[in-house]
Formats: sequence, structure tokens, C-alpha cells
Amino acid sequence: MIPAGYLAKRIHTKPDWLQAPHVVDIYSVSGCVSAPFDDYVDYWKHNGFWLFDSPEIIEEIAHENSIDLAGTTLFYYEVYEREFDGNAWHPYDPDPSFKTNVSVPPHKHLEGFDVATFSCRNLPECSPLSCNHLANELPTNSHCLLRSFDEAKTNLTNGIFNNSEPGPYRIFAVHSVKWAKRSAP
Repeated sequence: MIPAGYLAKRIHTKPDWLQAPHVVDIYSVSGCVSAPFDDYVDYWKHNGFWLFDSPEIIEEIAHENSIDLAGTTLFYYEVYEREFDGNAWHPYDPDPSFKTNVSVPPHKHLEGFDVATFSCRNLPECSPLSCNHLANELPTNSHCLLRSFDEAKTNLTNGIFNNSEPGPYRIFAVHSVKWAKRSAP
């Protein structure tokens, strides 16, 4: 797993349409259910993984644009260096158009593993565990994440995700991180 970056998200409880009784809320890397703090791509300060190299960059955007970060959860992501196209695993690199220099947090809490789709090859599009209801069939934790990297890789390799959203698919380790400080807008 390699450092991919940070994102502040507004966590939502499990939607009624997701019939996975063990899921309480959604910590997916995609923004389909639990949305990012803003339409962050518009600021063009993301890295080659279309995340942020540090929490300070998120705080800077929030301060400069009067965005309230209250109620957001800060996540740090690591990504597996290979993606699955539905048949085989292939290497990929971050988008070379953007500098990528992720600062690894000194303290992080592993919440679980997510699988996200990347048909447009830039930012995470959908997380089939929540978006396509795969958590109804696969054992996930209370945050709608897989418990281990091996579970994610095995389920992908066995084709469990193939009929959800168009791939390729990438595996993310999802870590929660405490905010060092949060600037006011």
C-alpha cells in the first residue's frame, strides 16, 4: 500500500436502501453517500491520486473559501499499487499532471478497506460496497468497509465486483485521523 492522501468528509448514516443491518455509517472513499467537504476538484490543489497531500491544504482551501469544516471527519488513504480490470491486476501510477508528495500522519486508525471504481482514471467514482449494495452480500464492518486487504483482493479477483460499476477497481486502506487544528472560515 502506498500513501494516497487525505480527504475531509461528511459522514452519513446507512441509507435505508442498503439492507446490511450491521452497517451503521458509510466511510467509503467515494463521495456517493458520505460527501467530501466541498467540490474540491474545482480548487485544483489535489495530488495525482485526486486527494490532498496534507490536512493543511484542506484547511487552506476551507479558510480561503469560507468553507465550514465543522462536522467533517478527516481520512487518510493508502492505495494498493495495482488495479483490477475485471480479469487481471495491472500497475498504475498517480496522475503525473499533479505533484504527489503525501505527508504520512504520525497517528492513524485503520477503519477498514474499500474498493473504488476508476473508469475515468482520476478520482474515486463509486464504492460498490455501498453504492451497489455489495455490503448486503459481503461481510463488512459497521462503516461498510471490508475488514482486511486480503478480503478485498480475493473478492475482486473472484469477480464479486465485476457486475457492479465499470472498473478498473482499486483497493484503499481507510484510516481516520484526528485534526491537528481546524481553521475557521
